[in-house]
Amino acid sequence: MPLHTCAGCGALLPYEGLCRKCREEKQRREILAWTPEEVAHRQRALLEELPALERMDDQAERDFWALLSCWDGITPDIQRAALAQGVRSPVELFYHAPEDVRDGLIDALLQTESPGEANCLMCCVAMQGDDKALETLLELERNPRPWQESLYVPPSVYAQCGGWTFDSAGVRRMLHFETCYPLVQGEPGVDSPVRVAQPREERCPHCGSRLVDLLVVDGREPRLHFLGVDGIIKATCCPVCTMYSEPVFSRFTLEGESTMLPFEPDWVDEMVKEEMEEDYPKFTANGLALGEKRVPLFYGGNEKNIDLLGGFADWVQDWNYTPCPDCGKPMKFLAQIQWGALLGGGEGTIYVELCPECRITSMQYQQS
Repeated sequence: MPLHTCAGCGALLPYEGLCRKCREEKQRREILAWTPEEVAHRQRALLEELPALERMDDQAERDFWALLSCWDGITPDIQRAALAQGVRSPVELFYHAPEDVRDGLIDALLQTESPGEANCLMCCVAMQGDDKALETLLELERNPRPWQESLYVPPSVYAQCGGWTFDSAGVRRMLHFETCYPLVQGEPGVDSPVRVAQPREERCPHCGSRLVDLLVVDGREPRLHFLGVDGIIKATCCPVCTMYSEPVFSRFTLEGESTMLPFEPDWVDEMVKEEMEEDYPKFTANGLALGEKRVPLFYGGNEKNIDLLGGFADWVQDWNYTPCPDCGKPMKFLAQIQWGALLGGGEGTIYVELCPECRITSMQYQQS
C-alpha cells in the first residue's frame, strides 16, 4: 500500500489528506472562528435537534459538542427544552442547569421505578450539581430505593460524573477544577509553567526503564493560582509500567522534588520496554506547554484528542477518580495527556490526579 504524508504534520498515512488529529484541529479552529450570529444559529438548530441528539445523530452531536466544548454555549433554554422533551443524553446537557430544570430532573428521579432510567437521571442530577442535587443523592445513599439493588455503585459515585462527590456526613468534595487551559505544542525547551514528560536519570525498579516527570506544574504562575498550590507539582512515573499498572503514585514537595511510590505492575511488555528505550529522547523532547488563554471546562470532551490542565477529563472508559493512598479520599483531576502527543502513532490517554492535602499525584492510563 503506498504511503502519503499528512498535509498538516507530515505523519505517514495510507491515504491523502490530513491525519485524524490534524483534521480535528482544523475543525476546532473553524468552530472557534464562529461569529456570535453563527453561535446563535447553532443554538437554535440544537433546539430543533434535541430528539436526534439523544439518538446520537451525527449532526446533532457535532452541534452539541461544538457549542459545549468551544463556546460553553448550552443555554438554559436548551436545558429546559431537553427536560420538557424527555431528552437525557448526553448528560452534560444539564451541567449547572437552572433550578427549575434541576427540580424536574429530581422529580423524575424520585418517581421512577426503572433502574436504567434512574442510572441516567442520577448522572443528570450530578451534572446539575448544586446543593439540592447533593441533598437528593445523599438521601438516596442513606435510604436506597428498590431499583438501587440493580445498580453497581452508590449515589456518591454517580456524583463523580459531575466532578464532585460527598462523604457519609454529606460534605462535598470537588473532583475537578473550575478553570481549564489547553496544553499546546510549542518548541522543546520553551519556558512554560507546565512541562510534560521531562527526563530523569533514575530507572524503574521493575522494568529498568528511565523514569520521567510526566507532569511538572508551577502553581506560583498567576494563571495557575486556581490550583491552590503555592509551589511545584511533579508527577513522576515509569512510562512503561504506567500503562500496565492502575494507578502509579508519586509524592512531591513544593520545592520541586518528587518520588515515585512503590507499586507492583500487572506485567511488563518487553517489546514496549525496548521501544521506549529507543524513543525516550523523542518522548521527553515534546513541546507541550501551557496555552495562553482559558478554555471552556469541557474543552476536551467527546474524544477530541486534547491535552489539557484543569476542567473535566474526557475519560476513555468510565470516570475513575483514584483514592489517595494516604487519606483515602478521591483525588482531583489535574490533567490529561494524549500518548500520541508524546509519541506519534501512540494511543490512549494518561490522566493525572492530585491530592493537594497529601501532596500526592496519581497517573492512570486508559485506552479504548
